[in-house]
Amino acid sequence: MRFIPTKVHGVLDYAVGLFMLAAPWLLGFSDSAEGTLVALVFGGGAIVYALLTDYEPGLYPLIGMPLHNAFDVLGGMALAASPFLLNFSEEVWVPHLAVGLFAVTAGL
Repeated sequence: MRFIPTKVHGVLDYAVGLFMLAAPWLLGFSDSAEGTLVALVFGGGAIVYALLTDYEPGLYPLIGMPLHNAFDVLGGMALAASPFLLNFSEEVWVPHLAVGLFAVTAGL
């Protein structure tokens, strides 16, 4: 059972990806090299696999929604845990945790 229609999920994927790409400068943590790198990798990755997903907003339908959702869950868990595992939580952690938990929820 889908709680989020795939069209809406796709729009959220691109919005979250773009937000994470801009977050270091929008939220003022660009001086944290690790925090910035993780945000950029997650944001860019989210956009890439959104482009490759077989749903309405995807451009190259190479992966199905079950795999896409698995990427959301695993990537979200990694993003949420990253400030604590990579030791940059004293510099920044709220956006990583919040967006990570959002990604997990969307993927479920």
